[in-house]
Amino acid sequence: MRVAILDDYQDVALRTADWSPVPATIDVFRAPLGDEEAVVAALKPYDVLVTMRDRTALPKSALERLPNLRLITVTGRRITAIDIAACAGLGITVSGTEPLAEGGAAELTWALILAAVKRLPAELASVRAGGWTTRLGTSLSGRTLGVLGLGRLGSRVAAVGNAFGMRVVAWSQNLTAERATDAGAALVGKEELFATSDVLTIHLVLSDRTRGLVGEPELRRMKPDAWLVNTSRGPICDEDALLRACQERWIAGAALDVYDREPLPADHPLRTLDNVLASPHIGYVTDETYASWYGDAVENIVAFAKGAPIRVRHS
Repeated sequence: MRVAILDDYQDVALRTADWSPVPATIDVFRAPLGDEEAVVAALKPYDVLVTMRDRTALPKSALERLPNLRLITVTGRRITAIDIAACAGLGITVSGTEPLAEGGAAELTWALILAAVKRLPAELASVRAGGWTTRLGTSLSGRTLGVLGLGRLGSRVAAVGNAFGMRVVAWSQNLTAERATDAGAALVGKEELFATSDVLTIHLVLSDRTRGLVGEPELRRMKPDAWLVNTSRGPICDEDALLRACQERWIAGAALDVYDREPLPADHPLRTLDNVLASPHIGYVTDETYASWYGDAVENIVAFAKGAPIRVRHS
């Protein structure tokens, strides 16, 4: 049996879990494999794939050309890049990992918010260059935090906003006033959310209903000194409109951890704008998360080798 660990960008998979129980040859791929043809060419020899979130897409057209593949062990709550229904038809077992109660994405949201409003990138660069303070930051107390999506992560973000003395408002398509109040926020309309927020942060699941939900009309409603933060999924916000909003200063800027295409192309203009803080999708990239996911992956492979698959995913 041959196992491929995909997209181990930090080269940590083999040290964050004990792989010795796995009865197989293990190969680690640290870099993205490329387009579908490159993915198929690289993965044809393997019986088992260990994926990391949605970094490598495995549509039906690719799965059909991986004749040796019998098990995929996936990480994370929602898997959108792998055609799990096609796996069932092709006799490929999909095993998941246990859900985590960690709040890494919420923590990163606040790291980005604070870095943006305190102008940290410019100030850190100034000190490193031998200078001193160059810009004015913004106090959060008394400002308005808009939360687009007040679920598990959005509620965590809202709680911190309240701790900073912010006015917290929220909207999503199914949010009720009672649920908003329970999370420490006030329910407002979508237009009011965008028009009144000093910081607007996105915490929605990507779906047909939310794809492109934040477009040019929403961005133009925002204040010229407001920040947009997205640690959820890139396509929820129209990337072309967001790029224009930052270039033309409709808004103060954007703090982003997610993008339409990942990794973000080296020549992408979002990498160069001085009012964009861009991190490389690291909301879930922690020692604790990786240790849990890769530990579960080891258990999944061992159980499958014994003929008794565990944590089988059907969707």
